[in-house]
Amino acid sequence: MKITLHGAAGGVTGSAYLVETDNARLLVDFGLFQGGRNPAAKNVLPAKLDPKRLDAVLVTHAHLDHTGRLPLLVKHGYAGKIYATEATVDLAGLILRDSAKVQGYDAERTNRKLRRAGRPLVEPLYQAEDVERTMACFRPVQLGESREVAGGITARYFGAGHMLGSASIELTVQEGGKNKVVVFSGDIGPSSFALIREAQPPKRADLVFLESTYGDRDHQTIKKTLAEFRRIITHAVERKARILVPAFAVGRTQQIIYHLDELFCAGTVKPFPVYIDSPMAIEATRIYQSHPDLFDDETNDLQRACDIASRHDHVKPTPTPEESMKLNHVPGPCLIMAGSGMCTAGRILHHLRHGLWQPDTSVVIVGYQGEGTLGRQLVDGAKFVKIFGETIEVKARIHTLNGFSAHAGQTELLRWFHQLARSKPQVVLTHGEARGREPLAELMRKKYGLQPLLPVQGDVITL
Repeated sequence: MKITLHGAAGGVTGSAYLVETDNARLLVDFGLFQGGRNPAAKNVLPAKLDPKRLDAVLVTHAHLDHTGRLPLLVKHGYAGKIYATEATVDLAGLILRDSAKVQGYDAERTNRKLRRAGRPLVEPLYQAEDVERTMACFRPVQLGESREVAGGITARYFGAGHMLGSASIELTVQEGGKNKVVVFSGDIGPSSFALIREAQPPKRADLVFLESTYGDRDHQTIKKTLAEFRRIITHAVERKARILVPAFAVGRTQQIIYHLDELFCAGTVKPFPVYIDSPMAIEATRIYQSHPDLFDDETNDLQRACDIASRHDHVKPTPTPEESMKLNHVPGPCLIMAGSGMCTAGRILHHLRHGLWQPDTSVVIVGYQGEGTLGRQLVDGAKFVKIFGETIEVKARIHTLNGFSAHAGQTELLRWFHQLARSKPQVVLTHGEARGREPLAELMRKKYGLQPLLPVQGDVITL
């Protein structure tokens, strides 16, 4: 058996593993590269990967860096099955359709400039019809269920606690009269993550591909983060402030709603309007609500004990541009969540342009802000920013909360791996930059006596 890494090897995006045995060929994930230098050059079909020769595709979860190149496979001839949990299928449809739409807009904008310059036009990676053909290939699987997915290969999915429907995948491979177990961690969530159950790792393996995004550090504790969140919301309500939250549509939006429910149900503050100002976030919230079987005990207990959390009368979706614009005139206290999470595009820019210069506005940053983004400028204390070419003075109160990550930190990655370590597997650290995986590799050498591999793009692991 050999496994070729076609992404997330020395980086944190583009996850893709080609598994080849004497009897079968399958892919585990096929995600987009995002950020870094010239990601478009990497978002291609690898030269040695023939979609028509694949027997199956397995997906750990719906995020774009794990699913975003799937329509490329279908566009180039793949017509087989794509296995994922039911919630992942639902969210992947939402995310991939949005990806096709964004690529279409980007190509159209670029081509306007190219036409004027008399240069060749560009095409999006894929279009809406490619996504719909991809979605027709999906087949839902249940957590814990063993299923033969290709000749001599059985797959079993284990909850990963990273987002709704996320899973680690255990492959049992029969080859040469022997059974070998290969585990792909996918992205692992922290045990304190809201809404969904914590990760349940497989028990043994011969080979483990382990993510290492935060292999060098632990996050701020959720207890401390929620204490800060409570103070921010309480003070904003006392001031009758309008609270703006740039939030990713899938995962972070639903997490913030849950923590607001906790405050409302505890009587810490009286319920106030919470506007979901993103069509994608509105649909993602609907998908979350349609999978209560994946919620953790704390979430179920809260909904049973509290009418506010079960009815959600305070949550107001604003899907249309007209409804979004009306929010400029809604008095506080209220909270408006809109994309994008790093304040680089979307409706949040309009709300920031309207609110940053007003001292009765609070902005709560709940996720990582990349270099050069408007979100990073606000976090770094900029006194003036530019939005749509207009200079805006920052008089709003800017708050940063760092403990809402959906990724496990170093301690919890080792906790997830601990039981697997007893079988002394070969470990391959992926889905992490050098700063994440090198310290994690050193810890694993000291703690377990293992020698993790740190592959780069295109490397082949044999077993």
